[in-house]
Amino acid sequence: MKNLQELISEMHLNTNMNIEEIPDLDLYMDQVIQLFENKYAPSKRYPEDKILTKTMINNYAKGQLFYPIKNKKYSKNHFLLISLIYQMKGTLTINDVKQTLHLLNSKITEEDFDLQQLYSSYLELTEANTETFKKDVVNHEEEVNQLVSKLQDEDEDYLKQLLLVAVFTNMSNFYRRAAERIVDEIGRKETE
Repeated sequence: MKNLQELISEMHLNTNMNIEEIPDLDLYMDQVIQLFENKYAPSKRYPEDKILTKTMINNYAKGQLFYPIKNKKYSKNHFLLISLIYQMKGTLTINDVKQTLHLLNSKITEEDFDLQQLYSSYLELTEANTETFKKDVVNHEEEVNQLVSKLQDEDEDYLKQLLLVAVFTNMSNFYRRAAERIVDEIGRKETE
C-alpha cells in the first residue's frame, strides 16, 4: 500500500478558489468553466473527469441554485455560489443544495449581503478542517494497523486497505447524515 501521507498529498485538499483569484468583472460561462477547470484540475480522480460543464451550470440556473444572471454574464458572487455548489454537490442532493442556498440567494439579492466575507470564513474553516482531517487519518491508520496486526493474516496490506476504506466511508456517512439533518432544519425554519 502506498504511504497514506503520499495519498493525502495527492488529493490536493487545499484546492479552493480564493477570492483574489476571481476577476472583479463579470464572466461568460466559458470563462467560468475555464477558471474552474484550471483551479480544480489537480483534484480530479481521473484526467478525463470534468469539473464543471455548461450543462451543470444550466441545471443549477434552472434549478434556482443561484440567483439569475444578467446579460449572460456571471458576477463574482455567482462564481462564489457555484464554488459552494461544487463543494456541496459531492455529498448532498441538488435539492438539498438548493434548500441550503435559498435564503443566501435571497439575502444577496434583497439585502446586499456580503458573500465574499462569508466565503472567506468558509475558506478559513476549510483550512482548519484540512489539518484536522490529516490528523484523523493518521489516527485511523494507527488504529487499523494495530487491529490488523492481531489478525496475523498473509494479506495484511489488503486488510488494512479494506478497513481504511470502511472507516473513511463510515466517517463520510456520519458527516453527510449530519449535513442532511441541518438541511432539514433549514427547510423547517423557512416553512414556519
